Formats: sequence, C-alpha cells, structure tokens
Amino acid sequence: MKQLNYDVVIIGGGPAGMAAALKANEKGATVAIIERNDELGGILNQCIHSGFGLSYFKQELTGPEYAELFINQVATTGIDVYLKTMVIDLSQDRQVKAMNEDGMLLLCAGAIVLAMGCRERTRGAIKIPGSRPAGVLTAGLAQRYVNIENRKPGERIVILGSGDIGLIMARRLTLEGMQVLGVYELMPYANGLYRNIKNCLDDFDIPLHLSTTVTNIIGHPHLEAIEVAKVDENFKVIEETREVVPCDTLLLSIGLIPENELSQKSGVSLNPRTNGPLVNEELETDQPGIFACGNVLHVHDLVDNVTLEAEAAGAAAAVYALQQKVEAMAGENRSAKNKSTIPLGPGENVGYTVPAKLTSPTKKAARILFRVRKPLENAEVIIQSGKKIIYQGKPRAFKPSVMEEVQLNPDEINGLKAMSDQNSVALPIIVSVREVKQ
Repeated sequence: MKQLNYDVVIIGGGPAGMAAALKANEKGATVAIIERNDELGGILNQCIHSGFGLSYFKQELTGPEYAELFINQVATTGIDVYLKTMVIDLSQDRQVKAMNEDGMLLLCAGAIVLAMGCRERTRGAIKIPGSRPAGVLTAGLAQRYVNIENRKPGERIVILGSGDIGLIMARRLTLEGMQVLGVYELMPYANGLYRNIKNCLDDFDIPLHLSTTVTNIIGHPHLEAIEVAKVDENFKVIEETREVVPCDTLLLSIGLIPENELSQKSGVSLNPRTNGPLVNEELETDQPGIFACGNVLHVHDLVDNVTLEAEAAGAAAAVYALQQKVEAMAGENRSAKNKSTIPLGPGENVGYTVPAKLTSPTKKAARILFRVRKPLENAEVIIQSGKKIIYQGKPRAFKPSVMEEVQLNPDEINGLKAMSDQNSVALPIIVSVREVKQ
C-alpha cells in the first residue's frame, strides 16, 4: 500500500472541497483532494442553469462555469488531486484509506476536511404505497439524464416535492418539450427559494399544489398513473380529495441527506436534526483535527454559502495541522489546553443550528447559521443563555428555504464562559425566532 503524507486531506472535490483546499493551500499547508468522480466539480457539473455566484463572484454563472473557476484555481496550485479514487476508510488518527485504478493508497494527514456532499432521499424513505414500476426517479437523477446523458425521462411528468432541484427540473423539462403536469407539496408552503418558484413555475404556468401528496403509484412494468390527495393540518389524507393523475414519470424532490457514512467510521458524532456532524465554530467535529463543511454538514440552498463555509473549514484545518507540527516539535499537546465548550441549540421555531457548540475562550466571532421550521411573517431572532439575552434582531419575515446567519462577538461568548464557571455548569445558548404580536 502506497503511503502519502499531507498537512490537510480533503474528501470530496465538489465546490466545498475545492474551496477548502484552496484556502488551506493559501495558509501554507500541503493539500490533497480525493474525488471519486472522473472530474472535479461535484453536482455543479450537471447544474447547467444560471443563478450561481451572485454573492461570491458578483456575477451570474451556470453551475459548470462556477466550478470551472475553482478547477482552474486548483490547477495553478500545488494541490494534489486524486480523481476516480474512492475512500473506503477513515480512522480517528486521520489516516485515509483509498482505492483507485493504481491500487490502494494510505494518506496520513494532520487534518481532514469532510466535503462529501449529500444524496437524494428516495421513495423508500417516505414509503409511498403502490407498485414498483419504471418511471419513478429522483429529480437529481433526471437532471443528469437530461443535462449530461441527453436522455428523456418521460413525456407526462409529475413532481413530488417543491425542493429547488424539483423546481428547476420542472422548468428544464418544459423547455425540452416535456409536459409537467404539476408539482405536489406535502407542506402548506413551498420548500424552494422564492426566485425558483417564480422563474420555474409561475413563468411557465406549472401548477403548484400545496398540502397535497402522492398516495399511490399505479402501473407495471412502467408507471401509468399516480393517485394524489389533500392532507389536513396533521398531514392525514382527506379521503374525498383522492384523485388519479395519468402520467409516465414521477420525479421525487423530497429532500437531501448528508453523506456521512465515512464520518461515522471515524467516530464523528452526528446531529440528529441535520444528519451532519456536530461541529464547533471552527467547523471542527468532536474528533480532533477532523472538520466538515458544505452539504455533508447541513443542506445549503446557495453554493455561494457553501464556498464561504468551506473556506472557513479549510483555513481552520490548515491552522490545526500546522500548529500540530509546531507543538509536536515543542513536545506540547493541543488537546490539553484549557478550553471548554458551551452547547448551542435551536429553540422556538428553529429547526437546527450550525455550529452545535462554541469554544471558550475565543478571539474570533462565531458565525451561527440556522433555519426556521415554518414561514413567519413578523418575527425576531433572540439568542439567549439562561435569562440573559445576547442578541435580539429586528422583526421581519422568515422562510424555511432561506438559511439565516447571526454573528456573536468574542466578548459575548467569553462572558458566558465566565458566567458558566460561576455556576459550575455551561448554560446552553438557545437560538429562537419568536413571532411579534402586532
């Protein structure tokens, strides 16, 4: 087995992996990217629609254009890229076992950045009754068929779920001459970005049916029709609303699941709310020297946000690896330094927070990301520890499809540490979004 040594090893060569690698390289670390596909870019290679880069590059790009900018930057650095290479094991001591056409590789790293992205939730996850015909597939797979394989998934298409991929595919399939009969969403609100609802559905007269789901799949060996029905506020089917919709293709846009099998192999603890690793404000997991970013950490709506998060993870990983070298020479132990953690979690109307804990004492501001559970027309963000309010935002509207961000400065965090010391208990920080009464 060939052994290679790097300061930072990035697992995944999509937008998160490339951004993390570039930032780690910029910090002076030796870096390797491991990617199982034939090329870098990840999911961006099949996202040929525009709308990428508006905040990061201040210009509108397609997915492949956005990826190409980073691929070209990686090519001009000393970053080693291993394509068509599958990681099969990751240990707690940051040893990566991988396999490609040349054989087995063992990459020993000072720090690891997990950037494996996510996969689509399938029919089995939501247990739709009915037969198992051809013609039922995920929206992302249909996107690959159309944009890369040049294949037509069907003629009369129904989409279940109003996630961004489903909305974008509704437009794409219409432009390619297929008939999209409608988008059906279980929730009483759409889960995709407003701009995608406007540009992909409204502009093409594609109906969006809220509080409606698929209750049966009909046909064999190929899909012939689906049964849909309205649901009440408890998501129970309203029997008298059942309706059969003839179609030959059902696309599922019912959510994404972070790809964390490797993370669990290394002993990384996962957040049950996000299915991604539990991390601190440096995006470090509970396994020292293993960091996470991008959709493997939590599902993002914009690749620009993925890039910013990945740059932070790459920089932190490089600092950790290089500091580890210095401390090894001096005979010190980084983990023995006197630092404690303060739990951070969701409160009223908040689905999750990233990070899930803050390190104290700290010299850096903490970037806190979260999503609300439901649309709120007039609400305010309140962050508190016990009865002490640390942050209170101005009342405004919130949507589950939009990731929110709040920053806490070091003084606020370190002040909580002092208070927790007095009480001998680290009081958790709770992020809530409370409706403001008119």
